[in-house]
Amino acid sequence: MYLPKHFEGDEAIGREIMRGHSWALLTSTAEDGAPFTTHLSLLWQEVGGPHGSLIGHVARANPHWKLFARPAESLALFWGPHAYVSPTWYTPGAKVPTWNYVTVHAYGRPQIIEDTKGALEVLATLAQEYEAAGPEGWGLDRLPPGNAEAQTRGITVFRMPLSRVETKIKLSQNRELADRERVIAQLEASDSQDAQSTARWMKRVLP
Repeated sequence: MYLPKHFEGDEAIGREIMRGHSWALLTSTAEDGAPFTTHLSLLWQEVGGPHGSLIGHVARANPHWKLFARPAESLALFWGPHAYVSPTWYTPGAKVPTWNYVTVHAYGRPQIIEDTKGALEVLATLAQEYEAAGPEGWGLDRLPPGNAEAQTRGITVFRMPLSRVETKIKLSQNRELADRERVIAQLEASDSQDAQSTARWMKRVLP
């Protein structure tokens, strides 16, 4: 992606975004060169290489998994908070609107987990990540004996070791401090959770 130096975030921030905003868009290249995309949850893990890996699954009926064997890398796109920025929020002058946001592009080649035990481990990890802790939380052990194994036949579970991670935090770093502070104040006053979260991210990168 287009990534000016002043908007570049380090990999630790990228991992934070991937963990905190794990609803992602996975894109692979079909045989005709067209992109094929799936919306899904992808969980970042430290294992799998110097950049970690992502685990997830798609429906077996979804042909996306058949593209995993192709030589081209897949792209997992994660997006965090984002918000419109009006030029009326800046100090007076000839200024234009923009959009502030944080996002991560993670690249790699998904590897299908063929064995049932490995697939169940991934599914258990995903459930543990998203379910409530304690007796209220759902887990594979809530299913009848043998049902979890049967369920794996309807999905394709995979791990995607990451070859590189690009993190973009476009948060008005190219604006003067007075403008940045005025934008933060406006976003904090908004009823939008995305706007308020964007303001918190902007505070993190203030000089």
